[in-house]
Amino acid sequence: MNRKTLVLPAVIGLLAPVLAACGGSDSGSDNGGAIVVGTTDRFTASKDAPAPLDPAYAYDVGTWNILRQTVQTLMIQPRGEGEPVPEAAECCGFTDTGNERYACTLRDGLKFANGDPVTAADVKYSIDRARSLKADSGVFALLSTIDTVETQGDREVIFHLKTADATFPYKLSTPVAGIVDPDEYPKNKLRDGFDLQGSGPYTFKADVEDGELNKAEFTRNPDYKGSLKVNNGKIDMVSFKDADAMGEALNKGDIDLMTRAMSPDQIRKLSGDADTGVDLVEMPGLEIRYLGFNTDAPTVKSKAVRQAMAQIVNRSELVSKVYGSQAEPLYSLVPASVTGHSNSFFNKYGDPNVTKARSLLNQANITTPVKLTLHYTTDHYGPATKKEFEVLRDQLNSSGLFEVGIKGTPWDTFRPAEKKGEYDVYGMGWFPDFPDADNFLAPFLDKDNTLGSPYDNNQIRNTLIPESRREADRLSAASSLTDIQDIVASDVPVLPLWQGKQYVAARDDITGTAYALNSSSTLQLWELGRGVSG
Repeated sequence: MNRKTLVLPAVIGLLAPVLAACGGSDSGSDNGGAIVVGTTDRFTASKDAPAPLDPAYAYDVGTWNILRQTVQTLMIQPRGEGEPVPEAAECCGFTDTGNERYACTLRDGLKFANGDPVTAADVKYSIDRARSLKADSGVFALLSTIDTVETQGDREVIFHLKTADATFPYKLSTPVAGIVDPDEYPKNKLRDGFDLQGSGPYTFKADVEDGELNKAEFTRNPDYKGSLKVNNGKIDMVSFKDADAMGEALNKGDIDLMTRAMSPDQIRKLSGDADTGVDLVEMPGLEIRYLGFNTDAPTVKSKAVRQAMAQIVNRSELVSKVYGSQAEPLYSLVPASVTGHSNSFFNKYGDPNVTKARSLLNQANITTPVKLTLHYTTDHYGPATKKEFEVLRDQLNSSGLFEVGIKGTPWDTFRPAEKKGEYDVYGMGWFPDFPDADNFLAPFLDKDNTLGSPYDNNQIRNTLIPESRREADRLSAASSLTDIQDIVASDVPVLPLWQGKQYVAARDDITGTAYALNSSSTLQLWELGRGVSG
């Protein structure tokens, strides 16, 4: 067989958000038995995070990829990128010229998987619930521009916004805006555990042991009405302890497809081996990695320390040693392929330079070497994360200006500790909620940001973010977006490192792999089917 490599268009954000959109409905046929998908994402219900699959709480790529199959949203990001299109809605659009009033009409005959009808009141309940619960994951901030939600009859929903927000249709496509049944999801508390019901293309069954989800069973929902064509009858998603175990299962035929997180070595091997019966599909991605700072912590409270780190880190060397051609250096929070991107960090710091870093520390009267611990998660962003932090440690220590150690922690411990401000410096990744520059800036810099960061810049929050959201033509928002990125490069509340491509590896009788992931790393299981081995 011939190795297949597919590259889809990667320029994001050139089109204005939809002003008015109406959609049809589609369905597919069952093309065989369950397709088994492997992942290294781990799903745990713990004391710190007892409700991992509640749409009002979930805020990471793994849990969202479960919710997107099961909990319907009014809008959805379409196959092949572009503007959001109606999903649970029949039509949606701004009804004013100022992008402050947004109305949707639900499809007729929508049902939850338990048979209850889906009404406009359920949409209002779901949105208001997420906003009022204000879960500590910070996901509710995606709905922060909503002032009130109004219903008219059983099918009309009207969102009155506090300020203009041209990105609002995208936000209605995210799981926090998912429609839940009030009989199943209490108003004043999160729904603990792994119970999950919605009106999406699949119903859901969880195989749980000791508080951890081992396998998720997705069965096509016969009552589903929406815009998606479902090309299979059943998907089983199996969680593996690491990439090696997942890869072995694919080679043995125990699974049909694997996604995140494959190791760089696995990807290189699959790229060069054309006779394995496995196809590797490469797609542009918008995943980024960065260092976050607790800007109130004594070790990094001085801007000069953070600037010195930005002056020393060698992104090209980091990418070359760890990820090779699978990633590219990143000089802003906004990826290079997204409209509004600016190379702000390169513009300010240029190439790595220890002399300039020393000068920054000397001018601020910082005693060297500065002692720091870089924290990273051992099991969330792939097996190369440890090596990545070893390279970062060595770069900083070789300057003589820093004395850095590294410490790895499992995600279910790492994330709560990070949100509580227990780490001075920590490594994080970001898979965008939607493909717009706003979503690479506001979640880190606005009030109620996802990191729980104490960093607060009034110009960004009160002027530049609102300015950028007023522009329906995202090219017209570039000036405000560039100003935000320049401030970030100067203050360094976060330090961007690299942006990555994304890959799917599947047995060669699996169809639809070219659309199994979109640029936001959304897993689109409905695209998969079973064909003929080639």
